[in-house]
Amino acid sequence: MSDLAGGKQGGSKTGQRRRQVAALPWRAASGADGAAPPGLEILLVSSRETRRWVIPKGWPMKGKADHLAAAQEAYEEAGLDGRIVERPIGDYPYLKRLKSGVGRPVTVDVFPLEVTGEHATWPEKGQRVLQWMSPVEAALAVQEPELRDLIARFAGVELPTEERPDPVPAPTPVKVALQRLRRRITALLNHPRR
Repeated sequence: MSDLAGGKQGGSKTGQRRRQVAALPWRAASGADGAAPPGLEILLVSSRETRRWVIPKGWPMKGKADHLAAAQEAYEEAGLDGRIVERPIGDYPYLKRLKSGVGRPVTVDVFPLEVTGEHATWPEKGQRVLQWMSPVEAALAVQEPELRDLIARFAGVELPTEERPDPVPAPTPVKVALQRLRRRITALLNHPRR
């Protein structure tokens, strides 16, 4: 994540809640049978430290409007291009763990980003896992209740009240590395020798 705000991370030293900006990446998805009206898909990324499902976010950037900083985070963390809304559709609180282990309360302003392109490479490729999900899957995969409700409201879906499945765990770095190694070995074994 970028911190181009001169070391200031969206708040004062008086203990006030700091602010971050985030993109909520979405795209239109046609129904499974092709006849249903298009719905939405939401892209989630795994966090680097805890491997939780999150949306691309970071600190405000000096010289950039907040929505453009959110779009920059979507590019850096997930390789996304798109059209981003200038005003946030809401915010959610979370506890940011600093390298020292101390937790800091942060409020994240969320800007919807209609994804129009995905890059083959980007700055944090290989550090995160990306997954397109239905709005209900995405809402139930995130841990922050306010973000869950924000995703559901944005997509116009209702979440099950009684049957909330356990969040979908993001793959661990070891699992991702093993999957890559397995694909490479399979490719080598299936490649005819000359």
